[in-house]
Amino acid sequence: MAPCLVRLPWRFFGSSSVGQPATGNRMDFQQRLERAVQRGERTRRAREHEEEQKALSEEECRRLHGDYRLKLTEHIEKCVANLGDQFPGFEFETVMSDRGWGAACNRDDVGAAGGRRDSFFSRLEMVVRPLGKYPVIELAAKGTIRNKEVYNRQQYQPLDEVDLDSFVELIELWVLEYAELFAAAE
Repeated sequence: MAPCLVRLPWRFFGSSSVGQPATGNRMDFQQRLERAVQRGERTRRAREHEEEQKALSEEECRRLHGDYRLKLTEHIEKCVANLGDQFPGFEFETVMSDRGWGAACNRDDVGAAGGRRDSFFSRLEMVVRPLGKYPVIELAAKGTIRNKEVYNRQQYQPLDEVDLDSFVELIELWVLEYAELFAAAE
């Protein structure tokens, strides 16, 4: 038995040189090439637009953080200063450092027990932390009474969901709690 041979047309093999005009495929390729270049340019413009939007949103985050920080810092300073007025001996200070912006008050007490002198340190520090990697506003407080840390707390909220009233209440609550703990320790 003889093998069966099948004749395939030249276009099956992708050749345009035999039996087909070369300009037809070239026009299709040329049009596809132009379309590919146009898609690439649209992609580049979209990416540039997205980067501009991202830069604007980062700038917006810095602006929002600055606004919230100023409002909260003013309230922190007012509350911590009132605490210092309530208990004589506390020294008030404004905090502006890499830890954040806010206020602190501290007091050194000296006592004598069993024939020896003891020194007791008390401090309340409350700050709004700097804007970091994530777009949040963060409040941090650390309270020490008579050389013992009584609390170390942080609270944060995303910048697009900030509720200033809840932060104001939290600041007042933490200062009131520190005042109660300090009064109980004296």
